[in-house]
Amino acid sequence: MLKGRRIALVEDDEIMGGSIAQRLTLEGAEVLWMKLAQRAIGALRTPRSPIDAVICDIRLPDGTGEEVFTTLCRTSTPPPFLFITGQGEIEQAVRLLQAGASDYITKPFEMSPFLERLLLLLRPRPDDEMPDLLGPSSLAKRVEELARQAAAGNRPILLRGGAGTGKALVARRIHRLSDRSAAPFAHVNIARAEDDLAALQEGARTVGEGVLFLNGLSRMGQPAQDWLMGWLDRTLPVRLIAACGLDMGQLVQDGAFREDLYFRLDLFEIPIPPLKDRPEDALWLLHRLFMATNARRDPPLRGISALTEQAVAAHDWPGNGRELRARLMQAMATVSGDTIFPSDLFPETKTQSAVPLPSLSEVRDTAERAHILTVLERTGGQVTEAAKLLKVSRTTLWEKMQKLGL
Repeated sequence: MLKGRRIALVEDDEIMGGSIAQRLTLEGAEVLWMKLAQRAIGALRTPRSPIDAVICDIRLPDGTGEEVFTTLCRTSTPPPFLFITGQGEIEQAVRLLQAGASDYITKPFEMSPFLERLLLLLRPRPDDEMPDLLGPSSLAKRVEELARQAAAGNRPILLRGGAGTGKALVARRIHRLSDRSAAPFAHVNIARAEDDLAALQEGARTVGEGVLFLNGLSRMGQPAQDWLMGWLDRTLPVRLIAACGLDMGQLVQDGAFREDLYFRLDLFEIPIPPLKDRPEDALWLLHRLFMATNARRDPPLRGISALTEQAVAAHDWPGNGRELRARLMQAMATVSGDTIFPSDLFPETKTQSAVPLPSLSEVRDTAERAHILTVLERTGGQVTEAAKLLKVSRTTLWEKMQKLGL
């Protein structure tokens, strides 16, 4: 994933620094780990070989990450900076984005999203091969092709797909492929924001000439819609990418979303097919997530059974990639052996198999009882009339009713 890359790590915490350095090394990177601001400034100002990216904590024993970044900016163009921040340092991190830093991530964080953020800010090299975005299927390749086409322009982009289909990944790929890749990428998750208008305004304020990604468009309230429309009416250098579910057309039709704003955002649409239509991508994602997680597991698992692969390919995945990831994390945490089997990934099958199945006679009795009750209700409880409708004798019906407890 990071083979051939030189990454500078500026982090004084032994545990966090050691964990990050170990994982970067496992991914193939050469890591230059420094624990002091002044040491980092000297090493980054005159590196022995080019540095592809810098991962820098904001709080250091002899200064701050901001001082490291601004000092380098005075005399040269620094490598992309990914800042590690605490909750109380977010304002400082936003200020660094405005100054030209690439991204920041808030502690605590999981390693997989951290690596994704790092990969997205790395500048592509001529010999780089872009990894698959959503998988190897023809449908996934079509999404990648549309993303490349979209990256070459400046029109607003609308990503349409169900929850968990990877819309944020597509948005970041567009940013990386575009000529704005060195500028900030501001991700505003409307669905998770307590105040969608405030989150939208903050994202617009920090993005500069970069890409503003609005995720969860259908959750945007009327005040935020009105503000966004007014903001778009001004001449702005920003590139806008919005993501929505499959219900946007209905929301516009019902008047819950401004029609003029919707058509303003839908100038280049990229539909993202659900995972159920891409079984080979489900298998690709399964193994990709397994390898990344298994590398951190002690002891590691041996692998995934062929039966599990068949079950994954056959599953509908209503939650798409998000569901697959959740199921795999649960399976790897609870598996009793060294191999993932279908019942580990789909534990509900254990419950289903444990429930005793009714006999054929029990099923028949249940159906007959329900049908007799329906006919009796129609005849107002008249057994003779019910027997005629059921085409049996009155005696036979009485016997049935006695047997079934009616």
